[in-house]
Amino acid sequence: MDRDKIIKMVVALAAIVIIATSLGKLFNRDSMSLSEYAELNGIAAEASPKPENSHVPASASPMPESDDGFPSPSPAAPHSGAASPGTTLPPKDGMASSESADGSMLSDSSGSPEDAFVSGSLIGASLNGTSQLEERVSLEKGFYYEPISDNLRRYMTGISYPAADGTDKDDAVKEGSAPEITFDELRYLHILHYDFDGEVAEGELVCNASIAADLAEIFQELYRSEYRLEKVLLIDEYEGDDTASMEDNNTSCFNYRTVDDTDRLSRHAYGLAIDINPLYNPYVTYTEDGREKVSPASALPYADRDSGFPYKIDENDLCYKLFTQHGFTWGGNWNNMKDYQHFQKTP
Repeated sequence: MDRDKIIKMVVALAAIVIIATSLGKLFNRDSMSLSEYAELNGIAAEASPKPENSHVPASASPMPESDDGFPSPSPAAPHSGAASPGTTLPPKDGMASSESADGSMLSDSSGSPEDAFVSGSLIGASLNGTSQLEERVSLEKGFYYEPISDNLRRYMTGISYPAADGTDKDDAVKEGSAPEITFDELRYLHILHYDFDGEVAEGELVCNASIAADLAEIFQELYRSEYRLEKVLLIDEYEGDDTASMEDNNTSCFNYRTVDDTDRLSRHAYGLAIDINPLYNPYVTYTEDGREKVSPASALPYADRDSGFPYKIDENDLCYKLFTQHGFTWGGNWNNMKDYQHFQKTP
C-alpha cells in the first residue's frame, strides 16, 4: 500500500472518531450517571426546607401585648379540646365524608386512608358517645348536632340544667315548679374551630333545637375562615358559673340562669343565646348615676370599643355578619346596655 493511501485512511478514521464523539455529546448532554444522579438528588433533598403548615395564617402566632397595653391572649387550656399532634383533621372545603359505627369519621370514597379524627376529648362528646347516631345531623367532619343522651342529661342536671327539687345554683327554678324548657328541646352541638394559637380544636355547645342548624352552619363558616375562638366548652365545666366562663374567655350557649340582678330568665336559659369570646367582648351596664359596670371585671380594658385590640366583635367582624345573616340580634346594638359577646335569636 502506497504512502498516500495510508495517509488518506488515517485522516478518514480521525474524521469518523471526531464526528462520533460530537454526536455522542449531542445526544447525551442532559444525561448523567446513576452515581451523579444520586449525589445530586441527595444534595437537593438536604437543601429543601420542610413545608410550612398551610392552614395556619401568618398571624397564627400568639398575640403579643400591644402598644396600648392590652394583655396578650391566654393560651388554650389543656381541656380545650385541641387536637393532638398527628391527628388527621377534616378539610375546610366541605368534602363529603361518612361516619363509622363508633362515631369516628371516615374518609371520602377517594381511597385515602381512614381519618383518625375522633371526638373523644370533650366531656359532652364522650357522654353522648354513639347513642344518638341515628338522629345525628352532620354537615361535614367534626360538625354535627344531635339529641342529648341520658348520660349527658345526668351530667348537666344540677349544674347548667336545674335539678328537679329546685335546688339549682341560682334558684332560677323555684321549688315545686318545672323548668321552662325540657332536654328534648335542646341539642348537643359539636364543632371545630381555630384557637388563639392557630391550632384546630374541638368545641361543644348545648343549644335550643330550633337554632342548632344555624349555629352549625355559622361555626362551619367561621372555621373555614380560620376565625379564632379561644375555647368552646360546656358551661358545666365551670360549674355553671357564667363569670368564671367569661373570665376564661369561653364561648358558651345554654345555661339555665337568670339575667344578672333580676329574677327574669336569660335567653341562655332557653338555649337561644350564645356568648362569643366574652373576655374581649364584655357585658357593659350603667348605674342610675351613669357609672359603668363591666362584666367580667377583668374585661375592663376591652369595654372601650374605640380602642383597637384583637378579637373585638363589631359590625365589620365576620362573626357579626354571619350571626345577623342567620337572623340573630347582637347585644352590642342595645341602647340601655351593651353585651358585645351576645347573639340571640327568637324562633
